[in-house]
Amino acid sequence: MTRTDNPADPFKKALSDATRTMADMREMTVTYSVDPPGVSGDTMRLPQVTRRMTRDEVLLARGTADTLALRLRFHDDATHARYLPTGPIARELYQAMEDARCEAVGARHMPGTAQNIDARISHDATRKGYAQIRNRQDAPLPVAASYMIRELATGRALPQGADQVLNLWRGFIEERAGGTLEGLEQALNDQTAFARFARKMIADLGYGDQLGDDPDDTGDEDDSTDTEAEDQPEEQDNPDSTGQDEQSDEDSDEDSPVQDSAQADAALDQDASDEMSDEADMPEGEAPLDPPPPAPHSEASADYKVFSTAFDEEIRAEDLAEPAELERLRAYLDQQLEPLKGAVSRLANKLQRRLQAQQNRSWLFDLEEGILDAGRLARVVANPTTPLSFKQEKDTEFRDTVVTLLLDNSGSMRGRPISIAAICADVLARTLERCNVKVEILGFTTRAWKGGQSRERWLGEGRSAQPGRLNDLRHIIYKQADAPWRRVRPNLGLMMKEGLLKENIDGEALEWAHRRMLARPEARKILMVISDGAPVDDSTLSVNAANYLERHLRDVIALVERRRAVELLAIGIGHDVTRYYERAVTITDVEQLAGAMTEQLAALFDKDPRARARFSGIRRVM
Repeated sequence: MTRTDNPADPFKKALSDATRTMADMREMTVTYSVDPPGVSGDTMRLPQVTRRMTRDEVLLARGTADTLALRLRFHDDATHARYLPTGPIARELYQAMEDARCEAVGARHMPGTAQNIDARISHDATRKGYAQIRNRQDAPLPVAASYMIRELATGRALPQGADQVLNLWRGFIEERAGGTLEGLEQALNDQTAFARFARKMIADLGYGDQLGDDPDDTGDEDDSTDTEAEDQPEEQDNPDSTGQDEQSDEDSDEDSPVQDSAQADAALDQDASDEMSDEADMPEGEAPLDPPPPAPHSEASADYKVFSTAFDEEIRAEDLAEPAELERLRAYLDQQLEPLKGAVSRLANKLQRRLQAQQNRSWLFDLEEGILDAGRLARVVANPTTPLSFKQEKDTEFRDTVVTLLLDNSGSMRGRPISIAAICADVLARTLERCNVKVEILGFTTRAWKGGQSRERWLGEGRSAQPGRLNDLRHIIYKQADAPWRRVRPNLGLMMKEGLLKENIDGEALEWAHRRMLARPEARKILMVISDGAPVDDSTLSVNAANYLERHLRDVIALVERRRAVELLAIGIGHDVTRYYERAVTITDVEQLAGAMTEQLAALFDKDPRARARFSGIRRVM
């Protein structure tokens, strides 16, 4: 069978050429990756475009390419650094407004970029759940300020979701900085003028204390120099003062040997006294013990740090919503299930048949002891001299098993992906329960966008460098392994709750689920992770290395796979997770999730070694 070319390659080549031209960097390398987009040196990373080339993929790739190219063309790093504020919030405002300026200037020169950038903004707003935000404190002010700049500079309406963030802050921004915004038109095309404009706007919004020194204000330094120059002649014209100083220095030098000797003797006496005191206080035969170092936050990596765990949360789903609300959300989830009911039921039945085929009882008959064989009583009735027949059940190879489903509850799962994930978890829990396989359903997200109380504490304590994880975890227990499915059925509706899905810190969530499984008594433990990409937490990544969370996830996966106490597999929705997990499947359509989950679990339980071998390799559902 001959291998055909990727149909997306011509599009990728054309987009790469256009991006290099727009950025005015002919030698720049453009790559397409599932890693976060960005520019590193002469290399630009754009979102992956699959063979299917869906409209959303194409628009997102174009919008990201235009955004990065326009920043390369209209942005000067030296000017940006000169006016960069010192405080974290002021810095975020400054950088967000500069990004908006580059996009607006580009849209004026090249109107075709505006629509592409709209698509990128819409994608970001959907991924972060901006449309569901109802309170202003949940909407990021820097994002709102950048949207305001873009709207005023281009005259274009914001995409749905993005407009929600701006509308929540519009009145505040116009009240505080309305006068400053009138000068936007004059400053837009000059980065230096715009930097001054942005700093003025930041001060208007109440963050002037985070701006640092004004780089344009050199008057104080000149005055200080002049003052020192004026004071110097007066000191030279006063010989008496100089003589007194010299005499004082000479006296001090003469006295210093005696004083130094006395001070040295006193210091030795004090040290000896301290040593005797220490020896008297210390029990014989014991050496002083240093305090034990604090336990690492992660068993998988001693280098992984967490600024604070005081605000982390492990909570049951029923404690996050009232029973009436859970029932309402569950009814909404059932409506989503209705169109898929036939297909999902067929997959569930297929899985159930394959599992039960391994649980069929096998008996030994015609034994002298055991359980009375009722099927052979007829011959005893026919001939009373026939002895009674007994039977015993053979041991089966099917071991007691527990399956944990760990679901990504991040904002990027919002909409169809989280609905499908909840439906599949529901169906698998029911199916496996019929086969006497216990199921635990867990979810992971954060309690806030861009850091919560942990970040506030970090800011209040002086913003230490490299603080580690800087957000409040929320680990949700939808169903415990021993809880019957019928009792916790409404809990899965919680995934439909607005405002629940935020950011995702996968490494700690996986480590949490793994610890829970190790405490279980079952002989076989299977952990299935369902996610749609790499771990993302803006608060953490803004003050640590860009791969900080991703590196920890790899360390945790290596730990789990090395110990082999838990069988780990993963399903990626729209993103390639095979680069993290040894056993992984990537699907490009959420509708394929039910089939992928069913097939992978069925393969795990399959007695056929060839089927298990097929599963142990990397498979991709396209």
